[in-house]
Order: sequence, then C-alpha cells, then structure tokens
Amino acid sequence: MDERLRRWRLVLGGGDADGTGLGLHGDDARMDAALGSLYESGERGGLGASAPRVARWLGDVRRYFPPGVVQVMQQDAIDRLDLTRLLVEPEMLEAVEPDVHLAATLLSLAKVMPDEARESARALVRAVVDDLEKRLTAKTRTAVAGALDRVARTRRPRRTSDVDWNRTILANLGHYLPDRRTVVPERLVGHARKRRSLRRDVVLCVDQSGSMAESVVYAGVFGAVLASIPALRTRMVVFDTAVADLSDLLHDPVELLFGTQLGGGTDINRALAYCEGLLERPAESVLVLLSDLFEGGIRDEMLRRVAAMTGAGVRVIVLLALSDEGTPLFDRDNAAALAALGVPAFACTPDAFPELMAAAVEGRQTAAP
Repeated sequence: MDERLRRWRLVLGGGDADGTGLGLHGDDARMDAALGSLYESGERGGLGASAPRVARWLGDVRRYFPPGVVQVMQQDAIDRLDLTRLLVEPEMLEAVEPDVHLAATLLSLAKVMPDEARESARALVRAVVDDLEKRLTAKTRTAVAGALDRVARTRRPRRTSDVDWNRTILANLGHYLPDRRTVVPERLVGHARKRRSLRRDVVLCVDQSGSMAESVVYAGVFGAVLASIPALRTRMVVFDTAVADLSDLLHDPVELLFGTQLGGGTDINRALAYCEGLLERPAESVLVLLSDLFEGGIRDEMLRRVAAMTGAGVRVIVLLALSDEGTPLFDRDNAAALAALGVPAFACTPDAFPELMAAAVEGRQTAAP
C-alpha cells in the first residue's frame, strides 16, 4: 500500500467508505479500531461500560501510539466517553499510562474509591510524583538556593572579615578613580553565611476546588521540594470552604495529595486569614496563593487582608494556575482588584515556577513568565 494513502486512510477512518478505496489489515486495522472507538461519532460509546473492554482498549493504545499521544487519548476517553467511574476499578488502573491529568482525576475520586482500587491508584499517583520530582527538583533547588545565597551575600557585613572583597570590587567598578588607581566601594558585599539560618518563610495556599485539580498535583510536588531546603520554612495549606494545613505531610507528597479533597466550594478569605496567622516574620515571608479567584467568601475582606499583608512586607504572589494548560478560566474582577493592590495574578507553567520562587525569595519583582 502506498504510504501516503495508508496515512490518509488512518486519518479519515470510517471503514471502507472513507473515499480511499483501501482496507486496513493487521496492526493498522487495530490502530484504526482504537481511534474509531474514541473519535468516530457513529461509535461514540463503542468502548461500552465494561472495564475489561476499556482495559483492552487502553492496552492497544499504549501498544500502537507514542506516550504523548497515549496521554491525550486517555484524557479524551475520560472526557468524551464518561469513563471516570471506571477508573476506580483495579483492572483499569493497571492499564492506564500515568500522567498528571489522571492523577488529578484519581485524587478527585479518592473519597468514593473502593479499598481494592486504592493501592493501584496510589501506585499510579506515586509514579506521576516520582516523574515530576525527577523533572523539577534539581532546577527548583538550584534556583531557590542561589537566591537564598544572594540574600545572605547582600546583607551589610558587620566585620572586615565578613567582606567578600572580590565581589565588592566587581559591584563597584563604576566607582573606579583612574588618577588614584583605586575603587571607592559605595556598597560592601558580604560572604554568604554557611550556617543554616532560616532566611525565608514560604506558605503555599492552594485552592482545591475541582477546576484546580492539576495545579494541586504540581503544588504538592513543589511544596515537598521547597520543604527540603533547610533555609526555608515551608507550609502548605489547602482550602475549599474549609481550611486544612497539610504541612506535616510535605515529606511525602503522595500522602499529601491524598490528603486533599478536590471538588468543594471556595473561601479564599478564610484561607488567607489562617495563612496570615502563620506569618511570624512578614518582611521575610512569601505567600503563594494558587486559585482561580472565584471567591465564595467575603470578597472585600479578602482584598483588605491581601493589602494588609503586602503592607506588612509579605511578598504575595497569585497564580491562577500551575500547569502546562492554556489560559485558565478565572475571576477577572478579582484579578484586577488584586493588580490594583500591586499583586498581579497570572498563570505559571511548572518549568517557570522555580525562577518565580527565586525572584520572590530574593525580593525581586515577580511577573508573568
């Protein structure tokens, strides 16, 4: 078969009436059947409600398509064919390809998941978390540790022995006096202290409403990474209409994620009130509010609370999403009100988050990546 015709036949689908006059055989026929079960309107629901049938379909998808395509098809199957309820069955969980979307879906189903499926779900979420940690940990630690080092270095040295003369000269080359062949240091740069002093408090305040599910997964992983940096004191607070402090679970992001309860309402003001009580050193604190800003609580009080925290020196960052998706749906009025307070709200990809946190820790201006 001509390769171009073969590819057109696979794209068009639709059996022998696709216009090419060509039939498919072997692996091509199985690929076409897998695609048709999901995307052809005449076979919508063709996978049926049978977990074994769906599991076999997932096996075919993993066999014939690359991982990136597999993840897209899995998510489309969940959305188009309403397969969410089948994901609580162990046979299904063992057949799917782990990815962030599926992890978020499983977390939203945690409360209705039967005991026999729970361990399979936990293993899938663990695989996703492990993959994210490999991808993001080194970059985050490097960026934030570098910022902390610069924070220590720029403090005014108290003794001559604390002065880093090489960096001081470099920082003051603009004050070189040619006739005297010397540099007049306007600013002294000190050595970074080697003691593990606590330099910043970080609070991640995470909206766990259903629309934020993927962001919650990334936030859990980043929270665990930040908690592993000795010079940071990291807290993680999740909220819907109630508030839960999950800081004690930051050592195990999988346990932390299963401690969330995705899908409730939203009371940002209540969550910020709790977080405000954690900020013992406002001028040394960073608060990251991860929310789409659809406030179900007291809006005016929420805005006054943000204004009070920034006025006290807290660096407040509002992220509308922490994901690789496109522009999220969010409350534009609340975002504009926060921007008027000097706290812009924007979405952030996971790859951009380390540098964003580094800028916040160092006290540099943060903006949309």
